[in-house]
Amino acid sequence: MKSQFFVFLFAYFALILLAGIGFSRRMKSLEDFFLASRKLSAGLIYLSLTAAWFGATSILVSTDEALKSGISSFWLVGLPAVATVLILAVFLAKPLYRLSVMTLPDLVELRYGRAVRHLSSILIIWYMAVLAASQMVALGNFLGTFLGFSYFGSLALGTAVVLLYSVFGGLRSVVVTDCVQFFLLTAGMIGLCLFLAGRASLSEISFLAAGLGKRGYFDFFHNINENFLIALSFTLAWTISPIALQRIQAARDVREARKGLSATAATLFLLYGFVVLIGIFSLPLFSRQALARPLVSEIILSKVGALLGGILFIAVASAILSTMDTAINTGALALTRDFYQQFFPSAKERPVLVSRLATVFVGASAFLIATRFQSILKTIGLSSEILAEGFFVPGLAMIFLKRPLPSAGLLSLCLGGGFAVLSFLGAINILPLGLPAWPFSVPYGLSLSLFGFVVGLVIDLKKKPRS
Repeated sequence: MKSQFFVFLFAYFALILLAGIGFSRRMKSLEDFFLASRKLSAGLIYLSLTAAWFGATSILVSTDEALKSGISSFWLVGLPAVATVLILAVFLAKPLYRLSVMTLPDLVELRYGRAVRHLSSILIIWYMAVLAASQMVALGNFLGTFLGFSYFGSLALGTAVVLLYSVFGGLRSVVVTDCVQFFLLTAGMIGLCLFLAGRASLSEISFLAAGLGKRGYFDFFHNINENFLIALSFTLAWTISPIALQRIQAARDVREARKGLSATAATLFLLYGFVVLIGIFSLPLFSRQALARPLVSEIILSKVGALLGGILFIAVASAILSTMDTAINTGALALTRDFYQQFFPSAKERPVLVSRLATVFVGASAFLIATRFQSILKTIGLSSEILAEGFFVPGLAMIFLKRPLPSAGLLSLCLGGGFAVLSFLGAINILPLGLPAWPFSVPYGLSLSLFGFVVGLVIDLKKKPRS
């Protein structure tokens, strides 16, 4: 059985390496490496962004939650993903595209000053590393199940493949491989949903869920308090995420960006709908056994044949890698543009070399973080908490500000970001302070960030403008 998955994985890795390296072009600048020379069409934005947004939590975590909780699991990742992309398409694509900036910290410096820029750069690099780590956690566990490798060995294998094409071709390679991965993960999700749909009707599943004591299995608003906080955390973080800005800035024009984002929102709604249905339709198959592995892994190992099992195996791997490579690439952009070039001006002389080294550094940092965690949802939750509490308020405000507000930006970032740091350290048991765990920590950190912004705003408005 394991030899079968070796064959599928070898073919898959060969395909994405060929696509990622074969379609890369010679690069001379940061725009070439990180923005694909600003020539992405709506179609490429759509395919790559959909693949990037549909990661490990989309399949492994969401299907498990759908099996356990039913339709309300759509709140966990599906609803915030769709809501975020719609907000970007309708409200933010135009103002973001028109900004003469390459990264979010470029805009931070214009609105809040250089000191706040450096703080925001650290926050963003940290966020992207933890986000990449969340996908590595999933990859290490997933590949280990099918290949018989250790968690560390599986982690190293997947990370090495992603770094190879990401270092070689930058965003262009990431986009091309994401396009390949989009078709693989879509085919896998549709195929699995159709396979399971013929096993039982929804009315039969409803009766079975009631007999198992699963209250609210078909209630969309079941467990609304916790689900809302999780959705809020993800939506706030993803709305201001550098991943979105990078894709918008890489578009040919704002119209192409909006078209790509709108198509992404519609497709994510369908894909997450399939994910929820996969979990629900699996209830008759697994109602009498406790799962030792994620639901999708159990289905691949015990419920489908060799061909569909191999397709599903690659579909899950594609979802994980497409988010991992995007997080590493975007993190490397922030590290290159917002750290190296700010503190080491000589780095501007070899932008592509520095960009490649930054890609390796972010990938290695994410790898180290992944060795400390083995919970996918917890790791991605902690990554979203970083941006939601530390950067959403000042980040969203700066898009529409017309004058510098350094005190507002500094206090908001320090209070919200500081709370997120303490919460993160508590989660990894380095500095246990008894703070609320994620997602219940989100309202506290967000409130602190908003309070800091308002206080800073009052201070800034009282200052006399320089003559």
